[in-house]
Amino acid sequence: MEVRFEKNIITGEEIEVIVKANRLTNNVKSLMAYINQFDQKPHRILPIKTNDSIIIVKVDDIILVDVQKNTLSIETLTAKYLIQERLYKFIQKLPKDIFVQVSKHAVINLDYLLSLEDSFAGSMTAKMEKSLRTSVSRKYLSDLEEHLGL
Repeated sequence: MEVRFEKNIITGEEIEVIVKANRLTNNVKSLMAYINQFDQKPHRILPIKTNDSIIIVKVDDIILVDVQKNTLSIETLTAKYLIQERLYKFIQKLPKDIFVQVSKHAVINLDYLLSLEDSFAGSMTAKMEKSLRTSVSRKYLSDLEEHLGL
């Protein structure tokens, strides 16, 4: 990857970043998402609305987010929260550099991933901290491997 600066006449203090690549890969998408988040305040806490309260959770403490029936299960270092929210909406609140969707029903925090093991029919099982496990479907495996640098 080449990084360089080109002086250009742009009005005001606006910065324009252009990402050039042979094709739009997951690495390119991750880089663009990272650049877009650069000027934003980092999301270190996340309010989670349960049936009877709003709980403030540290994003870095989230290990696994999984759909169980119609309920979203959020596993953290200290607790498990069950909320009524769609997975795709919840994913939008998470930093894309450490959270990766591994199936249509699960998102993992790479900081708590211990290992990947072969499962059935080409899928894998992700072993996480706190003895948590989730399946990694073939559809999402290549994205996970890219995030891991494989």
